[in-house]
Amino acid sequence: MNLSIIIPLLNEQESLPELHAWIVKVMIANQYSYEVIFIDDGSTDNSWQTIETLSKEDPNVKGIRFFKNYGKSQALHAGFAKAQGDVIITMDADLQDSPEEIPELFKMVTEGNYDLVSGWKKKRYDHVVTKNLPSKLFNWAARKTSGVYLNDFNCGLKAYQQKVIKNIEVSGEMHRYIPVLAKNAGFGKIGEKVVQHQARKYGESKFGMSRFINGFLDLITIWFLSRYGKRPMHLFGALGVIMFIFGLLATGFIIVVKLIKLYSGMHPLLVTENPLFYIALTTMIIGTQLFLAGFLGEIILRSNTHSERYKIASEVNL
Repeated sequence: MNLSIIIPLLNEQESLPELHAWIVKVMIANQYSYEVIFIDDGSTDNSWQTIETLSKEDPNVKGIRFFKNYGKSQALHAGFAKAQGDVIITMDADLQDSPEEIPELFKMVTEGNYDLVSGWKKKRYDHVVTKNLPSKLFNWAARKTSGVYLNDFNCGLKAYQQKVIKNIEVSGEMHRYIPVLAKNAGFGKIGEKVVQHQARKYGESKFGMSRFINGFLDLITIWFLSRYGKRPMHLFGALGVIMFIFGLLATGFIIVVKLIKLYSGMHPLLVTENPLFYIALTTMIIGTQLFLAGFLGEIILRSNTHSERYKIASEVNL
């Protein structure tokens, strides 16, 4: 199979028939063998009924329905697990991503040998203050932190080799950072393509300003996980040892000064009257706690078993 097109969605019943017809038109024109996997992330409208209708009309349409809204990352994870195509395309269901971009993305992966190609919505139709400017700041921070030089991490339109999506773990809200996850997994050939961004035709955006705050928090998380996720003791243990040694040296200094003053006939300060004593005590306690955090992190890492992150209510054509 040439292509698996994975489309997570939430309350997009109006756009689904039009999007499906558009995808089919592109697939037929390019003679691709394909599957379209819709993942209904807990919609409260008739999105699932629409998917069921489309699946009866077109056997290439497949669907996964969650019991409730688990988030885009979980939806992509479910779709990746079911995808069978040589090239996997992800796109949004709101008609802002154009299926006309798929042939060029497919060509870049198959002929250009890219592991991953990310779309870049260079010209956007979103609100400048609430979306465009925060997005530019977010993408700048993501580039500087991750070392993956993409202009648009948030673009849902991406193409992957199958081996990429089968070897990365998308969890939490990490769908924004799939290129970073791919790089950390050893897939270094990551490309970018300017894609057409279209104004929303139906409904309204499901993402508010909070996604940028969450995005920055996730960026810190993925930075930590990429460097210390497999060895937390290297960070917490090292910081703990440094702080404990500092406290120990400060304590030794206090004792030496007190003994010198005592044997030279001077009146020494009580240990509890010396401000350095409290600094030493605090750093030793914090150092011990950091060391224990690293130690516990190592134990948790070695005993961790992956729990189910979402529950599937029903499937069609799968």
